[in-house]
Amino acid sequence: MLKSLTVTNFALIERAVVEFDEGLNILTGETGAGKSILIDALSIILGSRASVDSIRTGCDFFRVEAVFDISKLSFIYKIIEDQGISIEDDAMLIISRRFSRQGKNSILMNGCHVTVNVLRQIGEKLVDMHGQHENQALLRPESYLSLLDAFDERIKIVLEQYRKVYKEWLELIKQQTLLVQNSRERAQRIDMLSWQTKEIEFAQLKPGEDEEIERQLPVLANVEKITTAVNRSYVLLEQGNDGMQGILPALAEVKHELEIIARYDTRIQEQLTTISDALYQLEESYMDLRVYSDEIDFDPQRLAILQERMDVIYKLKKKYGTSIAEILEYYEKSIIELEDIHNYDQTIANLGQQQRELDEKLRSFCEKLHSLRLQSSQLLSEQICRHLVDLGMTNAKFSVEVAPGSQFTFHGTDEVSFLFSANLGEQTKPLYKIASGGELSRIALAIKTVCAHRDAVGIMVFDEIDAGIGGQAGHMVAEKVAKVACARQVLCITHLPQIACMADRHIYIKKQVEGERTNTVITVLTKEEQLLELTRMISGNEITQIALENANQIFESAVKKKEKWKNKAQA
Repeated sequence: MLKSLTVTNFALIERAVVEFDEGLNILTGETGAGKSILIDALSIILGSRASVDSIRTGCDFFRVEAVFDISKLSFIYKIIEDQGISIEDDAMLIISRRFSRQGKNSILMNGCHVTVNVLRQIGEKLVDMHGQHENQALLRPESYLSLLDAFDERIKIVLEQYRKVYKEWLELIKQQTLLVQNSRERAQRIDMLSWQTKEIEFAQLKPGEDEEIERQLPVLANVEKITTAVNRSYVLLEQGNDGMQGILPALAEVKHELEIIARYDTRIQEQLTTISDALYQLEESYMDLRVYSDEIDFDPQRLAILQERMDVIYKLKKKYGTSIAEILEYYEKSIIELEDIHNYDQTIANLGQQQRELDEKLRSFCEKLHSLRLQSSQLLSEQICRHLVDLGMTNAKFSVEVAPGSQFTFHGTDEVSFLFSANLGEQTKPLYKIASGGELSRIALAIKTVCAHRDAVGIMVFDEIDAGIGGQAGHMVAEKVAKVACARQVLCITHLPQIACMADRHIYIKKQVEGERTNTVITVLTKEEQLLELTRMISGNEITQIALENANQIFESAVKKKEKWKNKAQA
C-alpha cells in the first residue's frame, strides 16, 4: 500500500505531506483546487514523463517522494532485487524523484539510483492508474484484446509460447524477403566474386612472400655498390691501402708484441686478451665477407621478376587487404559466399520448409488461444453485465466477441470486439460507436471490478471515475468502488457525495492565497470535518441543518454498508 506522499515545489503545491490509509482514500475539493495535481505527482513517482512545466513558479526544481509498504507484494521483490536494490525487514520501498529546470532527472529507490525505465517497470506493478485516459481506451478497439488476455492466466501462458515462435517466424520471413529482393544483386555479386577469386587464385600468393621480396629487392637493385664495398672491406682488412699495412697483419703484429711483454709483465694480459679476441673476430668476419662476396649474383632478370611480382601483390593489397594474410582471408570468405549464393535455390527451399513448420506451430497455438479466449469472453461478458446491473444499467447488454483472423500478429490471429446496448430491445453495436461518457465510466468500473481479483497490483487509483454520472447511478458506483477497497487500497478523486461518504480516509484539497502567491493545501479531515465537506458537496456553500442531517445520514449508512462488506470479504 501507499503509506505517504511528499510533494515539494510541484505545480501549485509548495510542500505537502499526505498519509494514506488502507481501504478507500477519497480526495475532494472545489474545481481547480489541485486534486489532479496530487495524482499527477503520484504518476511522476511511478515513471511518467517529467516536465519543467510542473515546477512551481520561482523554484528551481520539484521533488516527489513516496513510501510504499510492499509486504504483501512479494512478486515485486525479485524485480527490485535484480536492480541491486535492498529491501529492509520492514518491507518499505521509498522512491524519490527530483527534476530541475535544467532537465536533470534524479531518481532514488531505497537510496539507489535507477533509470526512468526501471522506475516505470516497477511503478506499473505497484499502482493501477485509472482515469479519463483509461475510459478513452475503451473507444479504441485495438485495446480490447489486451483486456481480454489479462482476464485469464492460461491465455498469458499460451501467448508467451506463441510469441517465442512468432519471433522466429518474423526473422524467417525477413530472410526470405531479403533473398527475393536481392535476386538481381545476387547475379551481379556472383560475377564480381568470381572475378575476384580468380584474380587472387591466379596470383598464387604465399604467406610472408611480400616480406621476403621486400628484403631481396634492395640487395638486387644495389648489387654493384654492395660488391664494391665488400671488396674494399676485405682489401683493407688483409692488404691495406695507400702503402699502409692491412688491419689483420697489423693487429697480428700488435698481438705478437704484447705476447713478448706478457712473458715479463702479467699486467698486460688483459690488453693481450682483448687484442687476441678482436683479431680472431676480425679474421672470422673477413672469411664471412669472402663468402658473402662469392654469393652476390647480379641478375637483372631476377630483379625484374621480383619487381613485377611485388607490383602484383601491391595491386591486390589495394583491393582486398593490407597484407597477404588478409587477402587470403578475403578469398576464403568469397569462396564460401559464392557457394551460398550458388545454393540459393536450396536455401529458399529450406527456408520455405522451415516456414511451413513454424506456420503449423503458430496455427496450433492460435487454435488454443482462440479456444481460451472464447471461454474467457463468455465469462467476462457475463460478469461485466452483472456489474453493469449493479451500477444502475438494468437493461444494458455487453458482450465480448472473438473472431478468428487470417494473419499472424503479435497477439495471434484473433480480433476482439466489445459490443454494447444500453436500452431494452436495442441491438448491440460496437462500444466505441455508441457509448456516452457516463456509460463509459460505468463500463470501465465494471471491467476493473471484474479484473481486480486477478490483478496482483495492490493499489488502484480512480481519477474522477464518476465523470458524467450522478443520482442513483452515483450510489451504485460508490458501492462498487467501496467493495473494491475492501480487498485493496484505493485512491479516488470524486465530486459525488455518494462516493465521498464511503471514505476510510477523506483528504480535502483547497487553494489559498498567501501574499502574492497561490498555494494548494492538503488536509486529512476528521469525522466532523468530513461531515461538513459532505454537506458542502450536497448543498453547496450554504450549510443548513437539513443538509447536515442528510450528510450525517448518508455517512452513517455508508459506515454500516462498509462494515458489512468487510466482514463478508474476511469471511
